[in-house]
Amino acid sequence: MFFQWLKQYMPRSLYGRAALILIVPVVTLQIGVSLVFVQRHFEDVTVQLTQALVMEFHLLQEIANNAPDKESALRAVQEVAVPLNLSATDTNPSDMPDSNLRRFLDFTGITVIRSLTDGIADIGPILMPNDWDVTVYLPTKWGDLEVAFTRNRVSALNPHQLIVWTIGLGLFMVVIAYSFLRNQLRPIKRLSYAAEAFGKGRHIPYRPSGAYEVRSAGNAFLEMRARIDRHIEQRTLMLSGVSHDLRSPLTRLKLALSMSDDPSAEAMQKDVEDMQRLLDEFLAFARRDAETAAEAESVDPAALTADIVADYTKRGEPVSIAKTITGTTLQLRPVAIRRALENLIDNALNYGNLAEISVVQRKKTVVISVEDSGSGIAEEKRGEALKPFARLDPARNQNIATGVGLGLSIAADVARAHGGQLRLGDSKRLGGLKAELILPVG
Repeated sequence: MFFQWLKQYMPRSLYGRAALILIVPVVTLQIGVSLVFVQRHFEDVTVQLTQALVMEFHLLQEIANNAPDKESALRAVQEVAVPLNLSATDTNPSDMPDSNLRRFLDFTGITVIRSLTDGIADIGPILMPNDWDVTVYLPTKWGDLEVAFTRNRVSALNPHQLIVWTIGLGLFMVVIAYSFLRNQLRPIKRLSYAAEAFGKGRHIPYRPSGAYEVRSAGNAFLEMRARIDRHIEQRTLMLSGVSHDLRSPLTRLKLALSMSDDPSAEAMQKDVEDMQRLLDEFLAFARRDAETAAEAESVDPAALTADIVADYTKRGEPVSIAKTITGTTLQLRPVAIRRALENLIDNALNYGNLAEISVVQRKKTVVISVEDSGSGIAEEKRGEALKPFARLDPARNQNIATGVGLGLSIAADVARAHGGQLRLGDSKRLGGLKAELILPVG
């Protein structure tokens, strides 16, 4: 549970995670070493220095207690205090503070106060207002003496400098290590860019570099990309060749049937036309790779959609625009997008009485929706409907329209080639299928 909660705050990028892997161990080690060193070394030094000072205080107490009067005691103590770098003065009991004084972050001051309290019975208040001055009220037979001395008599000055130097040098080494690590991560990033671009139907120059493992992955990617390109090329050539070769005999059949007086010629003519239309779909399927591989250009999706809808309305088709946006341009391949939208609209008209188009802009995408009034597609069948040559008998009646099941597949491929997706759902407004062509912005 803790790791699941922590995971949402972890950086997503490879650079961020690499930096975290570098910084966390270094900082943890620095903090641990600094705290242990400061706690043990400086505390031991402070105890030793303070115990030496306690012995000097005992000497001052003994001198003061052996003096015949208060004035003699003060003079004798001051004569001994000066060589010891101590300042001893008389004090008025009413001027003495009520308690010890120490700053909140003065951790070595805790050790000083504890050592002085343990070493001298009935010692008065101990004042440490800053890093340089210490004042102790030393009890004697003639009253308390105000003894002042510098802080370096009981503890090392500026112990935080060790932490500052340690953290500073640690950060400096992290920057140097990150610069070297960045050079190792850059080939991985270039490989990810090349793979992402290839997934969108674009080829960008890529040359494997970096560590041995990264170069191996890059060479494997190049080989895979070459195999896929050969496969697509062979498939396209095959479909184009078969479809083209069948056109000639179909044309001859159509001509012979048109000149025939046989009563069954009309039915046979219809079958030949269906075969001609199926061949056209095969050719469209074969041409889609060339269309999606074309260079992208700045296109207004709303204007492109309006142009397509205008072509249908000129032919008297029940196609209309329900909602549209203005002023938005995307990097698109207009021929491929037009084919995808025409396939979606043709499906809507084949399986419904009308089609409505909407162009909506969301946070990071532009969504072109095509809705129809047909029977729709069941949710569990929608994934199958996007596959090539899929025929969904229960969801879409084949007696209504014939086809080879390539329309949605071509539209889905076009969406993926633009870095988007084709999503199928239910039309709340018309009651049929809602096909959404989702295109990324930027």
